[in-house]
Amino acid sequence: MALQQIVEETVTGLGYDLVEIERSAGGLLRITIDWPWQPGSDLFINVEDCEKVNRQLQFALEVDGVTYNRLEVSSPGIDRPLRHEKDFERFVGELIDITLKAPMGENAAGMVSANRKKFRGTLERAAQGHGWQVVWSDEPAVKPGQRISKKRVPAPLHALGFTLDELQGARLAPVVDFKGRKPKGQA
Repeated sequence: MALQQIVEETVTGLGYDLVEIERSAGGLLRITIDWPWQPGSDLFINVEDCEKVNRQLQFALEVDGVTYNRLEVSSPGIDRPLRHEKDFERFVGELIDITLKAPMGENAAGMVSANRKKFRGTLERAAQGHGWQVVWSDEPAVKPGQRISKKRVPAPLHALGFTLDELQGARLAPVVDFKGRKPKGQA
């Protein structure tokens, strides 16, 4: 049986979603798991979940003769990769980083650099309902304690529509706020 199939069957059999399989130098086999997404649910992977999957995977990989030196099972973390349609549905309204397979080129129409491939913005469903878009402003971030003039005109919002086929990669933007999580929509 192929590694992907062994890992996927084991992880899903235990009730988790397989996010990523990575083989690194030195025989490291890194498996990333998450809870299956259900709207309104905010379950997070904990150490016990990782230990449970690790134990079961060690057994399954040994039975099938898969060689590795070290097995590491972890949660996706704050910069979770987004790969499937359901990942994008789950994180609508969140700040994400995307990298396009090809630069904008003529499609940039002078709005952004024609060579640009990387964007950070809020993930939204495209207006037509087909595909996705990332929305951002080029306005500089407000520093703590900085006063903003009420007369200041906000920078315009930009939107870039994309399909999953156009992406080289996408992940949640790692934003850390040590004062606690803010509700969606607040920056």
